[in-house]
Amino acid sequence: MKRRIRQVVPLLLAAGLGYAAAGGVLAAESLQDVMKRRSLSQQDLLAAAKTYVPTGKRDEFVAFSSGGQSGQVIVYGIPSMRILKYIGVFTPEPWQGYGFDEQSKAVLRGGNIDGKEITWGDTHHPAISETQGKYDGQFLFINDKANPRLAVIDLRDFETKQIVSNPVYKSEHGGAFVTPNTEYVIEAAQYPAPLENRKFYPLEEFNEKYRGGVTYWKFDRKAGRLDPKQSFSVELPPYSQDLSDAGKGPSDGWSFTNSFCSERYVGGIEKGRPPYEAGCSAKDTDYLHVINWKKAAELVAAGKAKKINGHDVLMIDTAVKEGILFLIPEPKSPHGVDVTPDGKYITVSGKLDTHVSVYSFDKIQAAIKAGNFESKDPYGIPVIGLKDALHTQVQLGLGPLHTQYDSRPCVAYTSLYVDSQVVKWNFCEGKVLDKISVHYNIGHLMTMEGDSVDPKG
Repeated sequence: MKRRIRQVVPLLLAAGLGYAAAGGVLAAESLQDVMKRRSLSQQDLLAAAKTYVPTGKRDEFVAFSSGGQSGQVIVYGIPSMRILKYIGVFTPEPWQGYGFDEQSKAVLRGGNIDGKEITWGDTHHPAISETQGKYDGQFLFINDKANPRLAVIDLRDFETKQIVSNPVYKSEHGGAFVTPNTEYVIEAAQYPAPLENRKFYPLEEFNEKYRGGVTYWKFDRKAGRLDPKQSFSVELPPYSQDLSDAGKGPSDGWSFTNSFCSERYVGGIEKGRPPYEAGCSAKDTDYLHVINWKKAAELVAAGKAKKINGHDVLMIDTAVKEGILFLIPEPKSPHGVDVTPDGKYITVSGKLDTHVSVYSFDKIQAAIKAGNFESKDPYGIPVIGLKDALHTQVQLGLGPLHTQYDSRPCVAYTSLYVDSQVVKWNFCEGKVLDKISVHYNIGHLMTMEGDSVDPKG
């Protein structure tokens, strides 16, 4: 036996030397050899080095993206772009057991609507919880555009803990957005509908009976749950609300919500009328909704809300009387309103306008204080003149869509959906700094912590 072992050892040693020799051959290939063999340039190597994260090392950032009609959230690292996890949210995930054990089944049941089980979703706009306007990485909120619902994900274990359905809306697109200390999670309606459940009105009564709105979901950080009983909505006209953002710094306590069909068009192409999209683009402007949510919460606490489907709703008449709701014209069909990191400006891009508009919060407040309104809308809401609220407009190109902010003061990036470009520009001075072309119609942008008071882009 010992003899056999002695015979094997030299063979292993020889094999080891063989491997070492082979390794030596591979090691002899220089970086220049690899570049030549693969036709790589110095620029290619620099790009690879910027995104390469060795195995076992951590990415600098973690990103959360909506999965759309998969009903989930995708987690990936930056700069590596490695997918780290798929978080099951509105849809059962057999491969990870989500929706198959009693605990996750109970979470999904929380999103039932009128007792009906809904096991699919259309996720769109995730939001990370904030403390003093900075991402704190404790919770993630994600909306279901189709149904409409919100979910809470605990980032200690990256699992969905709660799903709630909106008690008054029938659809939404504008969620989720958080206030600077995550007191509330903002969710706006999309397509107008009667707020009361099980109520039907013909489209001939659209202007009178159909409504939009913004819901402020109260978040109990200690419990890690949304509190429906402490949540409320503000009734809005049937203008098809879209995305929102919460003020910060000097604008803390206010929120801003887009709209994209202030024409209140209801379609009718089958009757020879213009297509829905054309009818909703007839005017040059839509409305930016400006809401004092802190005062709205006080009004609800004072009993000035109306109960609809068991939910507190501040009606338009009350909101106007109490001075918490205002409108400002904005370039038509915007998708996104973004408050600057310092909270002094609000940027809006109209997809059907070549400009991005930068509104001054100070000018908005001055107009409100002076009662300087150019008109009232059909529902009696005061309208601040566009020029009275505007800081500057910058011509960027075709199809400006979404804006994110840089760590450098006054620098922003906006996607151009039609021109297939990203524009770097200065929102303080109102000038374009640079443009980069991409090979597809770009939609949303993301800079690191770009929605916070302290971007890392």
